[in-house]
Amino acid sequence: MAEQRVVLKFHRWQLDKPITYHLVKDYDLEMNILQAKVTTEEGKLVLGLSGLEQNIEEGIVWLKEQKVIVEPLATGLDVNKESCVDCGACTAVCPTGALYFTADWTLMYDEEKCILCMACVPACPVRAIEEKF
Repeated sequence: MAEQRVVLKFHRWQLDKPITYHLVKDYDLEMNILQAKVTTEEGKLVLGLSGLEQNIEEGIVWLKEQKVIVEPLATGLDVNKESCVDCGACTAVCPTGALYFTADWTLMYDEEKCILCMACVPACPVRAIEEKF
């Protein structure tokens, strides 16, 4: 089973369409909504897609045909090492251990473990962590 993380961006006129329904029903994809932001003007949805690689590819082609903007999600966080003071406030709120310290107390970020809950962003006292999508 293949997995891919994507960012979907919707225009105002697409917000009432059952886009995710079609990904599940027509392309047999499982999805995990990692983050969603919807206003009356636009929508942004960060998804983890799972299924057969061909189904994921076909689903993405279909999304683009529907004029949904599809971008790969390389990472959802940007940790600025120059601003970071290694205080650990972010590690205390990270539910998956994606932010952690090495043996020499250097902050590390494991994007594979990150579920994009964004709890670390407001927890950082020096604002060294930002969302990146």
